[in-house]
Amino acid sequence: MFIGHYGPAFGAKAAVRRVPLWVYFIAVQWRDVIWSSLVLLGVEKVRIVPGFTQGSALDLYFMPYTHGLIGAIVLSFIFGGGVSMFFRQQKLAVFAATALAVFSHWLLDLVVHMPDLWIWGDLKVGFGLWRWVWISLPLELLSLFIGAWFYARFVPARGRGNLWLWLFVAAMAAVELYGVFGPAPASPQAEAQTALLAYGALAFLAGLVDLSRAKPAL
Repeated sequence: MFIGHYGPAFGAKAAVRRVPLWVYFIAVQWRDVIWSSLVLLGVEKVRIVPGFTQGSALDLYFMPYTHGLIGAIVLSFIFGGGVSMFFRQQKLAVFAATALAVFSHWLLDLVVHMPDLWIWGDLKVGFGLWRWVWISLPLELLSLFIGAWFYARFVPARGRGNLWLWLFVAAMAAVELYGVFGPAPASPQAEAQTALLAYGALAFLAGLVDLSRAKPAL
């Protein structure tokens, strides 16, 4: 699950417009930002196994801190609380929207991941839809497009705002297709570095797209 995580980011922006879209883009990938950093530090572990599943070559065999249920809840509260500190109004709404955006990552991972999401002891969960790319890929794209539709519907555009939005969404879908059908990452470190660059670039572009929308009333 990569691009599909951004569907909730668009949807959260439609619900609580006061928060910039780029913040939601960071929120939905916050756990993977930390995961990538911990992989580079050798704390959490991943193996690159081409053909591991149809949808991903990543064997995510040790990531209890960022992808365990307890870690997901803690990181959601930390991110939501941190962001809400920068807002004087609608603090509770901001907290709820950003914290839920972070937690949505775990819920979507649960659908596609193999059983690698730690709960407690030896218990790990994951529905494993990555085994069937003809199911997991449409679901991921559906998440993205539904979220973008809500954003287009409830965050009014200025000028060519909707054109830039759908071009951005199409580019994101193309990135997802390359990630699924392109070559496997060269190493865990290469995967982590590429992921961090992608998260930063997409958040930056989301900020530009958001500039073409009407500002929320104060």
